[in-house]
Amino acid sequence: MLLFTFVYDDNSGNNRNNKIEIDENLFKRLAKDDMTALDELYSITEKTMYAYTVSLTRDHDVALDLMQDTYVKILSAAHLYKPMGKPLAWMFTIAKNLHYSNTRKEKRSISMEPEEVADDTRFSYITDMDDRIVLEGVLSRLTEEEREIVMLHAISGMKHKEIAEGLGLNLSTTLSKYHRALRKLRDYLEGKEARA
Repeated sequence: MLLFTFVYDDNSGNNRNNKIEIDENLFKRLAKDDMTALDELYSITEKTMYAYTVSLTRDHDVALDLMQDTYVKILSAAHLYKPMGKPLAWMFTIAKNLHYSNTRKEKRSISMEPEEVADDTRFSYITDMDDRIVLEGVLSRLTEEEREIVMLHAISGMKHKEIAEGLGLNLSTTLSKYHRALRKLRDYLEGKEARA
C-alpha cells in the first residue's frame, strides 16, 4: 500500500528516514577491484536503482538487466568517478545512458503494457495489489521524468532534494513535477480522467 498512500497523502514519506548515504571512497576501492566495495554499494543502492531502472524501462526483467549492466559499468568506470558529493547522480546517469544505448541498439519499444503490471507477480519489490494498481497508473499516465520522481520517492523513500540532485533538476522543478504527477494519479484512481 506504499505507493497508494503516496498518491493520497503527500506527507506520508515524512516519517521515513531513508536517506541514502554513499561513502565516495567505495569508488576508490572499486577502482582497485575490491569486490566487497561492490557488495556494499549494491546493498545501499539496490532498491533505489531498481525503482529508477523500472521507471526507465517499465519492465521488471529489463530493469533487472539494466541494474546488472549499471553495476558492471560502475565497476569498470569507478576509476573515472570524481568525488563531488553526488554519487547517486553519477549512478543514475550511467543507468540512463545504458538504457538509451540499449534502446537505440535494439530499435524496439520496451515491452510490458501497463495493464499487465497489475497481474505480474515478478515485481519483487511491489507485493501489495494496491501498489501494483498505482504502479499501472504511474507507468501509463506519467511522463518519463514524472515516473522517475514518483518511483524514487515512493519506492525508495528518497527525499525530493536527493531526487533533484540525482536527476540534475532544480528542487522546485522536482516538487512541481511530483505534485503534477500525483494529481494525474488521483484523477486516474478516482475515475476523473477522460478515457480514450
